[in-house]
Amino acid sequence: MENTNLTPEEKLAGEVENDFLRRQQERKSLERSWQLNMNFVSGNQFCDFDAKGEIAEEGKDYFWQQRLAFNHIASIVDTRLSKLSRIRPALTVRAASDEDGDRHSAELSSAILAAVHDSADFDGVMNSAALWSEVCGTAFYKVVWNSEGGNAVGVTDDGKAVKEGNVQVVAVSPFEIYPYSLSVESVAEQPSIIHAKALPVEEIFSMYGVRLAGRDIKDFITAPILQKIDCPPNMPQITATKHGYELVLERYTRPSADYPEGRLTVVAGGKVLFDGELPYKNGEDGARDYPFIKQVSLPVAGSFFGASVVDRLIPLQRAYNAVKCRKHEFLNRIAMGVVAVEDGSVDADELAEDGLMPGKVIAYRQGSKPPEMLTLGSVPSEFGEEEENILNEFTKVAGTGNLTENARSFAGITSATGLQLIIEQDDQRLNLTYNYMKRALKMIGRHVLRLYRQFASDVRLLRYAGQNNVLNLVYFKGSDVSSDDVVIEADSDLNMTPAQRRTVIYEALDRGLFNDADGKLSSLAKGKILDLLGYSSFVGARDLDGLNRARAGEENLAMQKAEAEVKSYDDHAIHIAEHTAYLLSEKVPEAVERRICGHIAAHKAKLAEENI
Repeated sequence: MENTNLTPEEKLAGEVENDFLRRQQERKSLERSWQLNMNFVSGNQFCDFDAKGEIAEEGKDYFWQQRLAFNHIASIVDTRLSKLSRIRPALTVRAASDEDGDRHSAELSSAILAAVHDSADFDGVMNSAALWSEVCGTAFYKVVWNSEGGNAVGVTDDGKAVKEGNVQVVAVSPFEIYPYSLSVESVAEQPSIIHAKALPVEEIFSMYGVRLAGRDIKDFITAPILQKIDCPPNMPQITATKHGYELVLERYTRPSADYPEGRLTVVAGGKVLFDGELPYKNGEDGARDYPFIKQVSLPVAGSFFGASVVDRLIPLQRAYNAVKCRKHEFLNRIAMGVVAVEDGSVDADELAEDGLMPGKVIAYRQGSKPPEMLTLGSVPSEFGEEEENILNEFTKVAGTGNLTENARSFAGITSATGLQLIIEQDDQRLNLTYNYMKRALKMIGRHVLRLYRQFASDVRLLRYAGQNNVLNLVYFKGSDVSSDDVVIEADSDLNMTPAQRRTVIYEALDRGLFNDADGKLSSLAKGKILDLLGYSSFVGARDLDGLNRARAGEENLAMQKAEAEVKSYDDHAIHIAEHTAYLLSEKVPEAVERRICGHIAAHKAKLAEENI
C-alpha cells in the first residue's frame, strides 16, 4: 500500500530507487556472467554458477586432484588489447562547403578536437574502455562538461578560483549503466538510462550541497540500495569495501511530449539531489540527449549489451585445465609410483606417510608377499593430441593467431605479398571491434564540439600541437563552432603496424604519388612523410607554402573592409591561387570583389617583374 504521508520529493526518490532495483534484478544474470569473465581473466578459473545462479567455488571430487589454472584467456585478451591499441585515429571535421567561412569553422573544430585529445587523455580513456569491452563485452564513454576544469579566469569572494571549464571524457564500466530495456540495442532509443555510481559523501556534498550519512558499499556499484539484494557470500571475486560512500543514481530520460527537454533526476540516500532538464545540448540540431556513447566488442542481435570473446573461451579454458591437470596427475603416479601390498604384511600407515624413498628398508611379515610397484606405462598420446587440439581452437575462437608460434605453417611462403596477406587475415577477425571503436570515437568528437558550442560563451585561448608538433594558438568562442561533421583522417584510419606503414609510404614515393605538378617533392609533402614515418623532428625548415597560404587567407578577411598591401616577400603565385579560390567559392559584395581583383593584379605585376 502506498504511503500517503510521503512528500513529493520522497515519492520521487522512492520511485527512482524502485526503478533501479527492477533494472538490477532484470540484468542480474548478465552481471554474474561479467563477474565470471573477470574471474577467468584474473586466473580464478575453478568457479561456476550454482543452482541459484550465483558464482561459487567448484569443489574437488578427491583430495588428491590437481587444481592448476593454465591461463590462456589472459594472454589472448592481452593480444587483442595490444592490437586494438594500434587504432588511435586522428579526428578531423569536414567543411560543409568550399566557402571560406565553412572551411575556417571546420579547421577550428579540428583544432579543438586535437587540443581535447591531449587534455582529456583520449588514449588512456580508450584503453580503459577497450579493457572493459574485451572482458565484459560492452563499455561506455560519458562526455560531460567539467566546470572546474580549464584555465582560471577569476577568483570568488572567498578566494576560490573560477575556471573557464572544459570537456571531460570518462570510460564507464557496464556495471554502472542500467538501461530501461535490455532488448533495445541503441542508446538513443532507450526511454531512460540510469547511471549508478558510488561516491564519497564529501564529494556528494560538494557537488549537490546535500549532507548524507554514508554507508559501506561492496563489489563495484552493484551493492544493493537499502541492502535489499545481497551479493553472493561465496563469490570468489575479490571485493573491497568502500567506507563512507553512498550510491548515486542518475536517471536520464530522453525528450518526450511530457518532457520536451528531457529530464535528469539524481537520487542518493533516499533524497533527491537534482531534478531538471537534461543538461547537455549534445544531440542533432541542438537537441538535448544522453551523454553516453556505447562501444561493444562483439554485437548481439536484439541486446543492448554486447558479447565478449571471453564468453566463448571459457569452455575451452575449462577443457584445457582439465586435460593438463589429468596429465599432471598421471605423471605424478608414474614419478611417485603406486605400491601394491598384501593386507597386513607391512605397516601401511608408515608406507603411506614416507613413500618409497631411496634407501628405505621395508619390513614385511614373514611368509607374505613383499610390496611391489605397479607398472603404469607412459602417458597416453591422447593427452597430447587433445591438448594440441584445444590450443588450436583457442586461436580459431579468439581470432588472434600468433604468426610467431605458427611460423612452421608458413615456412614455404617466401613472397612478401603472401606474408602480408597472411597478416591481414590474422587481423581480419578484429575488424568488427575496430569499427565499433572508430564509430564511438567519432561520436565522442561530435559531443565534444557540441558541448563547446553550448558552454564556451566567452572568448578563450586554445593550445594544440599542429603540424610537426609545433604549438599552435587560436582564439575562439562557442558560436564559432558551427561544424561538427566529424570524420577520421584517411592516413590514421589504417590498421597498420609501423613497419607496414613505412612500406606503404616507400612504395608511394617510388611511384611518385607525392610529387607536385613539376615532378618534385614539395616541402609540405616532405614534412608530412617524415611525420608519418615518425621522424617529424628531422623537419628543420619552416613550411613556407603553408605560411603563405595562411597569410593569403588573412588578407581575404582583411579586404572585406580595407585594402591589403602586397609585400615583396610574398610568394605571389600562391597568393594569386588563394585569392582566386576565395572569389570562386564565396559570394562577396562587388566592392570587396573589386578590391580583391585589384590585389590579385598587383601580385601578377610583381610576379611578372620577378620573371623578367
